[in-house]
Amino acid sequence: MKKLDVLLNTYGESHQNTTNKLIHWICVPAIMFSLVGLVMQIPFPIEKSLWIHWASILLGGACLYYFTLSKSMAIGFIAISLLLIWGNFKLDELCEAQGYQTTFVCIGIFVLAWIGQFIGHGIEGKKPSFLQDIEFLLIGPAWLLHFIYKKINLPY
Repeated sequence: MKKLDVLLNTYGESHQNTTNKLIHWICVPAIMFSLVGLVMQIPFPIEKSLWIHWASILLGGACLYYFTLSKSMAIGFIAISLLLIWGNFKLDELCEAQGYQTTFVCIGIFVLAWIGQFIGHGIEGKKPSFLQDIEFLLIGPAWLLHFIYKKINLPY
């Protein structure tokens, strides 16, 4: 069995409850989005642009990790990464136009999404997988993406 299958199966063991799964479909993308937004706010040595910032480097590293597990999974995450960056760039523009601090909006999303995750695991009655191994912080998004791949009959 491939390492990715082992990781997805192990992650899935603590995500059997329907409500917990639904919460994860909302909260995992929200955590990813807000984390990218927060990292984009860290000053970069050269002028910030749509594609040049610390979040691009972070997401690039994550995509390299996914390439070690599965090329098709990594390609999916490249697409997701581009959407996360673009969405946060638009959020930044909106916050600036409305006089809000993007950092505080992202912190709010991040905190609420993690509260949701822990509520889901409370319902499930099992600890989050990342408490067992930090690698599972990267497997959560892959676990969701693998369901999409299965739905469209795309091998991962």
